[in-house]
Amino acid sequence: MAAIHLSFFILLLPLAFPAAFSYETNPQPKKTQVVIEGMVYCQSCDNYGSWSLSKAKPIASAKVSVICKNQRGQVSYYKASETDGNGYFFAELQGFEMSHLLLDHPLQSCVVKLVESPLEGCNVLSNINYGLYGSPLRYENKRFYRKDYDVVIYAAGPLAFRPAHCDAPTNHY
Repeated sequence: MAAIHLSFFILLLPLAFPAAFSYETNPQPKKTQVVIEGMVYCQSCDNYGSWSLSKAKPIASAKVSVICKNQRGQVSYYKASETDGNGYFFAELQGFEMSHLLLDHPLQSCVVKLVESPLEGCNVLSNINYGLYGSPLRYENKRFYRKDYDVVIYAAGPLAFRPAHCDAPTNHY
């Protein structure tokens, strides 16, 4: 008789504690949040005509755009982002989706372009790191793991605006 009660008890355990006895046969993959980061500077007149950023100063409230194109060359994602007080932008690509795992991957499909500088004295677009045509992204092993999703961070730039007018350099011999 005790064996019957024990068997009955074992059969009722899953009903009493369903979470402990649930078996998920088809687990859902974790979502991945894509983020793009970078810096925007004002290039020093000392380096006009080069890609050098020595003596460059960060620009607060500068605007950049993130543009992603699908495998057919059509814009599949666009987002404008603004730099913080230190010239740093952190653009979360909410809603970004890939229809092709390789060709629509952010490293292949997304670029960052300069849009606008709030500085009147430094608001000419430059092509430093391809800021005019689209700075390619790079992966620098930045990743955060959350309970329900992962965050992957890609980097662009650094990008720079330049002053409209720079004094001609003076050579001292």
